[in-house]
Amino acid sequence: MTITAHSAAPLTRSRSAITLLAFIVLLTMFTTASAAELPSDSIYRLDIPLVDHNGAGFHLADRRGRPQLVSMFYTSCQFVCPLVLDTLRMTERSLRADEQGRLDVLVVSFDPERDTPIQLKSVFDKRRLDSERWTLARTEAPNVRKLAAALDIRYRVLADGEINHATALVLLDAEGRIVARSSVLGEVDPVFVAAIRATLSTGARP
Repeated sequence: MTITAHSAAPLTRSRSAITLLAFIVLLTMFTTASAAELPSDSIYRLDIPLVDHNGAGFHLADRRGRPQLVSMFYTSCQFVCPLVLDTLRMTERSLRADEQGRLDVLVVSFDPERDTPIQLKSVFDKRRLDSERWTLARTEAPNVRKLAAALDIRYRVLADGEINHATALVLLDAEGRIVARSSVLGEVDPVFVAAIRATLSTGARP
């Protein structure tokens, strides 16, 4: 009687394929679950790609995980927008060093046509903003509208290219939920600072 020896290679390949398939399924499930974990009122549910002052692309939801101070401006604005940046900096400096280290600042332009990464970088460098925690960014016009609506910051582009806009400093918790907002400019809003401290201490809304 002749006994034929069969190679184990097909069986090995089959097991490898099954293992790979199982890994892909688990990875897909994990990714889907992670996305689904966002709270229903998180602005990170918005699919908004941005480009920062260094020309690096990122998505709004990439900010997840750390509380954020968020506002909007445009670089050719001569009066109100510089005051927005000043107030953000004053607000930040009213915090202790350890609190500042747990808070990021994101300022998005109303004016994607003129506010290129080079222009944003110029403002960033001129104001000597902290590269570890501050980001100036732009996105395309439809996304500007989506973000402004989510932050409840109204604006209108005028015929001469100027932009009529409201101002607000908005505090997001680590999950992208709006915790507090302030329309105070030129000075520190103590109520807003208290909300920042509470959010930083708990990692959630006060």
